Amino acid sequence: MAKALNITPTVLDVLVIGGGQAGLAAGYHLKKTGLTFRIIERAPRVGDSWRSRYDSLVLFTPRHQTALPERPISGDPAGFPRRDEVADYLEDYALAFDLPITLKTAVIKLKRLPTGYFEAVLSSTHRVLAKTVIIAEGTFQKAIIPKEARGLSNKVAQLSVETYRNPRQVPQGPVLVVGDGASGREIAAELAKTHPVQLSSGHKRTLFPERFMGRNIWTWLSMAGFLTAPRKSALGQMMMKMEPIPDRAKSLKALRAMGIDLRPRLISADRETVTFQDKSASTVRTVIWARGYGRQSSWVDVPGSKDLNGNPIHSDGVSPAEGLYYMGRPWQRNWASGLMLGVGADAEFIVAKILASGTIAPTPRSHNIRQQVNK
Repeated sequence: MAKALNITPTVLDVLVIGGGQAGLAAGYHLKKTGLTFRIIERAPRVGDSWRSRYDSLVLFTPRHQTALPERPISGDPAGFPRRDEVADYLEDYALAFDLPITLKTAVIKLKRLPTGYFEAVLSSTHRVLAKTVIIAEGTFQKAIIPKEARGLSNKVAQLSVETYRNPRQVPQGPVLVVGDGASGREIAAELAKTHPVQLSSGHKRTLFPERFMGRNIWTWLSMAGFLTAPRKSALGQMMMKMEPIPDRAKSLKALRAMGIDLRPRLISADRETVTFQDKSASTVRTVIWARGYGRQSSWVDVPGSKDLNGNPIHSDGVSPAEGLYYMGRPWQRNWASGLMLGVGADAEFIVAKILASGTIAPTPRSHNIRQQVNK
């Protein structure tokens, strides 16, 4: 039988699953309520979800829009933070606000007991009970590897946006990057300096400039309401369809000028040969899958929380299963939801929903979080 996790009290008001940016934002707002809560994080360190991405990663949002509540990220506000800078910032944030986090622990099963409480079975073989759960596993969970990968020979090295780090780990010879989103374009451009590179695109991308009329484009997007337009609004639906990404000198024309061979959608793979939608084919030595990230939700065993295909159901992060909430999902409420600049507002919204549900009574606290951080 699983042992009870050493948490006081035995039944938490709120269990937060995931200690990335979404989980930390939830923790910040929960700490102001007086509710008992704990954050469970599978990684050894806070911020490891960023440290595990490719070495040269630079965020496309400026520092002044890349921060959690009450604590700006250090450095030039108009500059763009790098991967490790963001990871260290998140670790510092958790320490600064003294958020209760259990590291190196995964939730392997979440279910509802007959008592109405949630039970989370942990990888440590312990279990924890909670009245409410926030699943805050965020955007980058598991790289999508399509079925075509199974057709490749063992002679072809296969990496993904999750496992690629830098050009040194890529064998000499032709490289195919599959997926021309922001990460796919960045990786292809980096590898083009040392390898012959092909980039396979899926559909037409909308690119926007980094600067417009002397100001960062994110300032204009924020002022115009593009970032916070509700998902179901006409503007939100338009942005979801466009899937815009920043240009950063990575337009198809610019990539072609770097010597990158642009190819249409990949449709099949057979040993060392890949075939594209236009029936053209080529031989590859390495394939890097950059088709985004998917989610694993088989561990969530809560009646009424999923559709017939096993996908989580929610409205603005609120599940139809009472007491279950989500954080950090792309387009959870708006475009900003999947970015660090939006998780603070989403966390405030979700915590307000928890308090308004009437199932948990908050305990007033006299201390002020801002004062605590400034000690």
